[in-house]
Amino acid sequence: MPLYEHVFIARQDLSNTQAESLIEHFSTVLADNGGKVTENEYWGVKTMAYKINKNRKGHYAFLRSDAPASAVQEMERLMRLHDDVMRILTIKVDKHEEGPSVQMQKRDERSDRGDRPDRGDRPDRGPREDRGPREDRGDRGPRPDRDGPRPERRF
Repeated sequence: MPLYEHVFIARQDLSNTQAESLIEHFSTVLADNGGKVTENEYWGVKTMAYKINKNRKGHYAFLRSDAPASAVQEMERLMRLHDDVMRILTIKVDKHEEGPSVQMQKRDERSDRGDRPDRGDRPDRGPREDRGPREDRGDRGPRPDRDGPRPERRF
């Protein structure tokens, strides 16, 4: 069967137990339609980048499933109809990664992975210390806002 990863955001005014019961509810929907949830994670209440339905925060949940497409479609249909679910995202993956998701890993474990270089090791620009003090870089030339009046514009 195909492998999927699902993330959904529930309303912020739910309690933690209500949000976790949503995970169980949608897991049983998948199970009733011939699939199974291999792992689920409750990420907690997180602040969103922008408001969704007048909510600034939301309960985030993550599911890894092994289910047929019809079971996933039924679960997504029920999520769209549910009043407490604001957003859903389903991705088909080739294989599930072992261990916890990136959201559940500690911050220091994420930095040890080696995926992202440190700021000083970036090839496109060196560390800040290499630039030297400002006065060594020379004058940038005249600035119209402080070195005199601006030239007139003609339209």
